Amino acid sequence: MKRTIAVIDFETTGHSPQGGGRATEIAAVLLRDGQIVGQYQSLMRSGAWVPPMIERLTGISNEMLEDAPDAARVMREVAEFTAGCGFVAHNAAFDRGFWIAELARVEEGDGTMTRHSRFAPEFACTVKLARRLYPESPNCKLGTLARYHQLPDNGRAHRALADALTTAQLVQRMQRDIGLELADPLAELSVEHELLLRLQAVAKPLWQKAATGYARDMRRHLQESLV
Repeated sequence: MKRTIAVIDFETTGHSPQGGGRATEIAAVLLRDGQIVGQYQSLMRSGAWVPPMIERLTGISNEMLEDAPDAARVMREVAEFTAGCGFVAHNAAFDRGFWIAELARVEEGDGTMTRHSRFAPEFACTVKLARRLYPESPNCKLGTLARYHQLPDNGRAHRALADALTTAQLVQRMQRDIGLELADPLAELSVEHELLLRLQAVAKPLWQKAATGYARDMRRHLQESLV
């Protein structure tokens, strides 16, 4: 089943919501049929203080956030923008944690329940996939993988849109390379979000088996939809 992929990137004040970190910026880049078809980016004002070390890393200052849109408003917008998508991020556990935490704050803040408030999506992780797909890369940092594959320069690293665009371009490369490597079981099927989830969950020697199961399930789904 084809789904648009939403590549998500957060900039934050800390390492985790559990440690008190809050989002300062979010970007979402949409991929469909291997092409970038949309993008969203916004700073987010939560009232949280940006430490000097984080400001040096991201370039996002406390002054910049004073006039930024309210974090709850931004999360409502980006949730609508990505509705129905499969999610991908680089080091996905980090971004998924902030996605869940910031959406939960939306509900707690205004007492309303949106269709996204309790949404805890599965994220495909380009770090996990890169470890399996590109073991010869020096490491799996986003900048290293971008240089390794000679991806376009999208601007300053550690800004949400630049990193989301680079991750989206890495996903495009991964879709192509996975398709070439697993051409036999995939046949006419494309490399979609569900397959990325399956591949990241198993060791590389099991990819052929995982892809065969994916292809079988997708063909069955297609046949059932035609009945």
